[in-house]
Amino acid sequence: MREPSFVSPITFFTMWQEFKEFAVKGNVVDMAVGIIIGAAFGTIVTAFVQGILMPPLGMLLGGVDFANIFTVLKEGTAPGPYETLAQAQEAGAVVMQWGVLVNTLISFLLVALAVFLFVKWVNGLKREAEAAPEEAPEPSADVVLLAEIRDLLQQRGA
Repeated sequence: MREPSFVSPITFFTMWQEFKEFAVKGNVVDMAVGIIIGAAFGTIVTAFVQGILMPPLGMLLGGVDFANIFTVLKEGTAPGPYETLAQAQEAGAVVMQWGVLVNTLISFLLVALAVFLFVKWVNGLKREAEAAPEEAPEPSADVVLLAEIRDLLQQRGA
């Protein structure tokens, strides 16, 4: 049987230094900011889908409330039919929540579309920056003087 091995303080200190170097690199911080903003954006899209997009869509489909589309797999303590998902869950029924899945899929598609459009926009900006012609730097005073001397020598020789 192996003896338990412990990390020595020196090894721990070295690992801590390596971790600090890794954690403060710009890419890690940028990624963390992106994840936080992405999560916030996801909640906005979810609220948009559930509160703005799905009610009119449900109305157009005959008054369907997507949040209450479910299939009862096993009735709960109170027998069904259950009018809402909340009633079914309150009764302890086992249900498959189809409407929640539809809402989530629509939210995902909207987030994916927004990310695609953002990446496309950023790539367009990069292409514009790469295609922009760079101006030639101003020649130094030495180069200007040498060009003048060259021109004078060409005039004398002609």
